[in-house]
Amino acid sequence: MKSVLIIDDLPDARELLGSIVKASFPEAELHFADSYASGLRSIDQGTWELALVDLSLGDGDGSQLIGELHRRHPRCLCVICSIHNDDRRVFEAMRAGADGYLLKDQPREMTVRQLLSIADGLPPLSPPIARRLIAHFQGAEGQPPDSSLTQREREVLAKLAQGMTLADIAGEFHLSRHTVSDHVKNIYRKLGISSRAEAALRARSMGLT
Repeated sequence: MKSVLIIDDLPDARELLGSIVKASFPEAELHFADSYASGLRSIDQGTWELALVDLSLGDGDGSQLIGELHRRHPRCLCVICSIHNDDRRVFEAMRAGADGYLLKDQPREMTVRQLLSIADGLPPLSPPIARRLIAHFQGAEGQPPDSSLTQREREVLAKLAQGMTLADIAGEFHLSRHTVSDHVKNIYRKLGISSRAEAALRARSMGLT
């Protein structure tokens, strides 16, 4: 990660997150935004590879910035960094397309390890968030949501969970990137998910990883 955007309205939080990013990615160039408005402006001021976004920004909801980041920087990994871990905020963030969700009150060393795990294709999720998401998927009522996936879609989901890019998956299965993209869209629609973090957790709950 060489270009990182940190959006948080608290100076101490920005300083802490900046030190964590530097410990994880020493060569990273950091850019800071202290509000929703400045975060929105910052989105177009660089080509971001990683964005750490707080939810409560005073003048707006960080989840909405996730959507803008993905639209303008499709390759950017968007990770929520928040003190909140209630269902409403967690699932709103995931539906917005967050690729990870880290709690600010966890040990600094744990956050460093979880950011480093991005290189292995693992979604950065604080343990309480991962448990909450898994419990949500396992507790879904009615017909299992994965029952309508085709065999190919299950194979693509497994590769997504391993952190493979769409281009890598296309090469693995000798498909066009467009075909793989269509499979991913169908997977997200059928499973009711919108991010790689949710895809990885769902693949795990389905026994695909």
